[in-house]
Amino acid sequence: MIAVALGFVGAVMFGGADFVGGLAAKRMSAVKVTFVSGLAGFCVATIGSFVVPSVLSWPALFWGGMAGVVGSAAIMLLYASLAIGPMSILSPLGAFVSAVVPVTWALLSGESLGAFGFAGIGLGLVAVVLVGVIPEKNAVRASAKGLTMSIGAGILIGAFLICMAQAPSNAGLIPLVANRIVSATIMGSTIAVIAGMRALRRGWKPGLQLAVLVGLIDGSGNALLLLGIQLGDLSVMSVLTAMYPIGTILLAGIVLKERVAPLQAIGLVMAVAAAALLAIG
Repeated sequence: MIAVALGFVGAVMFGGADFVGGLAAKRMSAVKVTFVSGLAGFCVATIGSFVVPSVLSWPALFWGGMAGVVGSAAIMLLYASLAIGPMSILSPLGAFVSAVVPVTWALLSGESLGAFGFAGIGLGLVAVVLVGVIPEKNAVRASAKGLTMSIGAGILIGAFLICMAQAPSNAGLIPLVANRIVSATIMGSTIAVIAGMRALRRGWKPGLQLAVLVGLIDGSGNALLLLGIQLGDLSVMSVLTAMYPIGTILLAGIVLKERVAPLQAIGLVMAVAAAALLAIG
């Protein structure tokens, strides 16, 4: 029950972070958003490691670092796709893919999945189709580029979850600290290498505060996720984490007034139902 609660609260925080990250990526490059948010998230993880009992070990550092590598690419792709929009379509698509990858890994690794779980996979696949359908003239339309980036981000997020799950159960937040160090290093190096590109010459100030906010929210959500994985099953935590689009979609509708067609709304509900079935299956 504690693991489920941690996963759900963490998912809500991820949804908020992704929404703010999409807004920040419209003001500065996705690489810069990832770099700044990574630094802010590192502060959260470091402080948290002194609060939560954490055992330092090479496996904890290694898997945290590996998660940092794939996580950097995942978040950069995710924020870039959300900046293209519409958030209400790309966010749940990436979420479902990010759940399928670790669930598949968990099954191949020996975790069991009951009838509800397999029903959730089927329902989720249908939901992915529905959220991409454009049944009305004025409905929101997702571009092929946005869809591709969202799917890619989902695959990498799934790989991130798998890496974090490999860390020792007594590691506490040490893997997250290593994750943020590696992530910040990668993003900083990327900026240094391609700083001459026009897309990266835009100033840092316009989206700086939003990027910091992303890091604080995302870092806290990741801390809850990691603790939940250490207490529960990867398959359950991955689908709970995949529920984050609820927060993103609500904020997109309230703040950006994004319109979702009825058929798409059904797909979103089915996606949430699929995540719930996977969690109990």
